[in-house]
Amino acid sequence: MSSKREIWPGKPWPRGATFDGSGTNFAVYSQVATRVEVCLFDKADPTKEIERFDLPVSTEFVWHGYVPDLEPGTLYGLRVHGPYEPEKGHRCNPHKLLVDPYAKALYGEVDWKQPVFGYPLDHPKKDLMRDERDSAAGMPKSVVVSDFFDWGNDRRLDIPWRKTVIYEAHVRGLTMKHPGVPEHQRGTYAGLGSPAIIEHLQKLGVTAVELLPVHEFADDSFLNDKGLSNYWGYSTLNYFSPEQRYASRKTPGGAVAEFKSMVKSLHAAGIEVILDVVYNHTCEGNHLGPTLSFKGIDNASYYWTMPEARHYLDFTGCGNSVNTSNPQTARFVVDSLRYWVEEMHVDGFRFDLATVLGRVGKGGYDPNAPIFQIINQDPVLSRVKLIAEPWDVGLGGYQVGGFPSPWHEWNGKYRDALRKYWKGDENQASEMGYRLTGSADLFAAARRRPQASINFVTAHDGFTLHDLVTYSSKHNEANGEHNRDGADDNQAWNCGVEGETDDKAIISLRERQKRNLLASLFMSNGVPMIVAGDEMGRTQKGNNNAYCQDNELSWVDWNLDPTRQDMLAFTRKLIHLRHGQPVLQRRRFFQGEHLWDSEHKDLAWYRPDGTEMGPEDWQKPFVRSLAYLLGGDAIPTPDERGQRVSGDSLLVLLNAHHDTVSFKVPPLGEGGVWVLELYTADDKRGDEEMKPGSFEMAGRSLAVFRKSGGNGTP
Repeated sequence: MSSKREIWPGKPWPRGATFDGSGTNFAVYSQVATRVEVCLFDKADPTKEIERFDLPVSTEFVWHGYVPDLEPGTLYGLRVHGPYEPEKGHRCNPHKLLVDPYAKALYGEVDWKQPVFGYPLDHPKKDLMRDERDSAAGMPKSVVVSDFFDWGNDRRLDIPWRKTVIYEAHVRGLTMKHPGVPEHQRGTYAGLGSPAIIEHLQKLGVTAVELLPVHEFADDSFLNDKGLSNYWGYSTLNYFSPEQRYASRKTPGGAVAEFKSMVKSLHAAGIEVILDVVYNHTCEGNHLGPTLSFKGIDNASYYWTMPEARHYLDFTGCGNSVNTSNPQTARFVVDSLRYWVEEMHVDGFRFDLATVLGRVGKGGYDPNAPIFQIINQDPVLSRVKLIAEPWDVGLGGYQVGGFPSPWHEWNGKYRDALRKYWKGDENQASEMGYRLTGSADLFAAARRRPQASINFVTAHDGFTLHDLVTYSSKHNEANGEHNRDGADDNQAWNCGVEGETDDKAIISLRERQKRNLLASLFMSNGVPMIVAGDEMGRTQKGNNNAYCQDNELSWVDWNLDPTRQDMLAFTRKLIHLRHGQPVLQRRRFFQGEHLWDSEHKDLAWYRPDGTEMGPEDWQKPFVRSLAYLLGGDAIPTPDERGQRVSGDSLLVLLNAHHDTVSFKVPPLGEGGVWVLELYTADDKRGDEEMKPGSFEMAGRSLAVFRKSGGNGTP
């Protein structure tokens, strides 16, 4: 099966398979390899190997060779010869076909019935014994692709953080049931870029879609055994390839062009694309996991191993952890990120379990970790949106507020505070004060801005907004793990009845609670994020860990009854209110003082009796009713042209008490009146001038007033 082709020495860069118009250069890094083979496969029968050749040259641990006339569409895989010594951290096994880490596309899926493990599963020595059966028939094939694509006038939107509203979505889940998406495009990149979906996003007012993983991932064998699949995709196999199952055309490399077309369409509509990326672990699992790519190429370089080397350090709970403290692995991650920005035109990344990236030395977290410094200095990556999920499951893994600039962070403390406050917990006033105003306690000391905080109430992982007020306990039986999976601490409240009900009073309370949570989110300083479907009451029937539910339980239901239509209209109103109010887009933390010649302080907190809150008020455990005034004429930062920014002053009243509370509305100067913008106890009310005096706030409700007229406002 050896090749009769002429193989030239080629170059050690760029890594992967690179077509230059005349042929393809291959370059594979492995510090331990003694030989690297490239195997070519039949397009008509990808299980059939048709040719094999060695990469003839090794330069500084990069094996490379150039093949004239080898064109895009070619299917290939790697076989790496070298030591199989698990007790020393080495797992080379040339009998196992491997995915090229730099492959730009894959074709086919992992077949777990084939011998894709590096050891015989039934052998008493387990992974200490090398398995010599060929795995090629069960492996996806890497694809040589051409980078050509007509981007036209596509360009980076570079939407400022203060104007950003993030919409977390799943490519398949968002589009599978939308009646306006052509049937053959449902569940695909083309569906996400279709006019029907884009129209919804534009009317909603979001500025960025944050896509759950679209890097090529593998379905887990234990899920296949239960008839389930890895729906979320947090099990990466390859970091350069767009997931092929989301392509409407199932041709080798077809997903690449379709993904680019989706990005181009979203950009044309003014919407950025952020990718949820999983550089913390791979689908190869622990020492007993399969050998699919990195493990067989250079296990000790790519993964954190224990001192005895056979086993892995696991900061992720998924069996292995990618070791970005290794210079070559850090380079690989940065190469991947840069590819998605430069070639695929994405606008940013959300890093799953991002604390893992900052692990150095013996595995401790360091905000000055090499990869953070590399990204911060990179002229491409330092300019895109970088969002950390600032925790992992390792020791010292919870790092909210602990990431360096220019990183922004999912603020888990914000999520918890809003949930606790609106379900009526005590001792939440001080916490709410910090969270609603940008979490200065977390970010200000390091001179980071309020937009460092990505504010959210719900995310893909956990209850939907509807389920958060409908269930007090998780209901994950459909996952086949006897309801043991998923978080037990959800800070959820079912409003008196577990699950759906016909009780009109409970339904009304639940809808109000959803409006309270969303209104709090969009009245907060920081960057708001919502989850696809929350704007219209999507339910997962109490499942708070639907990672394996690729079905109607997870898909967005677009068939809206009047209640869900009202929720959609209210969410649109909130987002458009935020876009129109400069005081909700502040770039600096509040000072609690008059700025410029402002009529109002930039921030003032009030008790229901109309007096400003003092230090003792924040410590009272029973405080559930409070108000804050945002001075629209006290914004310290100028606009892009250096001009003073001035807008409406807003008054926000919050009442998490179960009973009605009378709020004395702060008086205004001559000619000024308060106009009711929205009221969660009656979402039909709005644009009403309020008479001086008090406002009766229904139990568990929020109201927003806008100052109109008088000095200091337009």
